[in-house]
Amino acid sequence: MIQSSQCELCAGDGGEVVWRHPDFRVVLVDEAGYPGFCRVIWNGHVKEMTDLAPVDRALLANAVWAVEAAVREVMQPEKVNLATLGNMTPHVHWHVIPRYLDDLHFPSPVWAPARREADQPSLDARHARLPQLREAIRKQLSAAGFSAA
Repeated sequence: MIQSSQCELCAGDGGEVVWRHPDFRVVLVDEAGYPGFCRVIWNGHVKEMTDLAPVDRALLANAVWAVEAAVREVMQPEKVNLATLGNMTPHVHWHVIPRYLDDLHFPSPVWAPARREADQPSLDARHARLPQLREAIRKQLSAAGFSAA
């Protein structure tokens, strides 16, 4: 079992922090083929959602829904994938991944072998939306009643 001192999500932010709450943070992941890929990460080192108190599970889930809403609003994906795997990093975190018909892996999971080459003009257009996504995440979390740390 990984100890918190060895956990990459305890040792670092896990991406560019867009929102920091006392209990969780929202980060943009530097994943070249997936602009707008976010993580919602619980700050304390816990392995499973059921390790959290029910009120904390609800808090985290509501943050995930707010981030999903921001991703949908700004990035206009075909679909949003939500995942909480943690097999390699056993620390509670959610992936919020915008998916497109022309993305590298669609309709397979982003962790599957690529099905096609990247469409650079589409990626460039999506990267250009990241400033608006940062603002939309902040707006959605504020509207949901979350305060920043």
